Amino acid sequence: MLNILSLFFIGLLAFYFVFIRNVRIGLTKLGYYKTQAELDEFVSIIIPFRNESSKILDSLKSIELQNYPIDKYEVIYIDDFSDDDSFEKLKNAITNSNISVFSMQESNIEKAHKKQAIEFGISKAKGEIILFTDADCTSSPEWIRTMVVGFEKQTALVSGPVAFAESDNLFGRLQALEFAGLILTGAGLIGNKTPMIASSANLAFRKSVFDEVGGYKDLMNLSSGDDELLMQKIAYKTNYDVKFCLAKEALVITDPNKSVEEFNQQRKRWASKGLFYENKAIIIQLLLIFLFFIGLIVELILGIFLDSKFLIILAGSLFVKMFVEYSVLEKGVGIIIKKISFPLFLLAEVLHIPYIIYSAISGTLGNFTWKDRKLKR
Repeated sequence: MLNILSLFFIGLLAFYFVFIRNVRIGLTKLGYYKTQAELDEFVSIIIPFRNESSKILDSLKSIELQNYPIDKYEVIYIDDFSDDDSFEKLKNAITNSNISVFSMQESNIEKAHKKQAIEFGISKAKGEIILFTDADCTSSPEWIRTMVVGFEKQTALVSGPVAFAESDNLFGRLQALEFAGLILTGAGLIGNKTPMIASSANLAFRKSVFDEVGGYKDLMNLSSGDDELLMQKIAYKTNYDVKFCLAKEALVITDPNKSVEEFNQQRKRWASKGLFYENKAIIIQLLLIFLFFIGLIVELILGIFLDSKFLIILAGSLFVKMFVEYSVLEKGVGIIIKKISFPLFLLAEVLHIPYIIYSAISGTLGNFTWKDRKLKR
């Protein structure tokens, strides 16, 4: 029995190594595009927001500084039932004629609030290219140009990089490193033409393709998934291309979570959609990754109480995990992260194990809080 378990754990390790190694290979395949041709289509930027009083004017300033012809794009802010002064503050600060703000009307749907806000914004949009971000984010003046210039004829969706702002505390720095790994993993998977992870903080797609796949109409039963599930519908149900723009000029910056509880609720929300991915092979991969992390804990227990060979397997697994994950993070240096602190990386690797296990289980159970709303999956 113990020998069978040993082989099982070694098999999980082999799978995890191949999976993360393929992510690293996928990052080298991105290429994206080198041309700087002007885009013919009009661009509509959709920014939903709820209770963003402290950040909304930073978002507006970032948008106003975009180095893109003002007659080639519009910005549509959508107030998702804020109960602070976000709407009034934004409305009073807008001076550019191509920026507008709308307020959502009442809806009976108990979930998918953000998807409703996005669809409302799209209904007001004039552009063929829809580019959206979050209201607590800022970007460089080249953000629009860099994100949309890659829309070739067969390109339906472009995912972009997102990073947490620099922090002077340990919790913020740990989040930034972990989040960089998550974004780079999504980029590598897109590079390998197996899209799985994306962030609505930086995403662009063709409005015509959004309509072609039915938008969010079959996703309204889920509170999350306005980014990844849409990307997967496009990638696996159409013949269009999905790209990732791994460029510093396309980077969107947001703040790390202020507390462990806020972090916990965010990760539960992200994990809640995993069982609903379009490609069922992805769900199997996620299950194997979960088993790999569970296996690390089991190996420790078995190694202490039954057989020391499991400690050897554990040591090998941790070494391989650190090696391949570091190789992925390296590809983000200078783009998503400035540098990798090795002591911080080691600490993050240790915390990564219980965090992944807890997030996967709690996300599957499905209850979380987001923007002062208590939601179910």
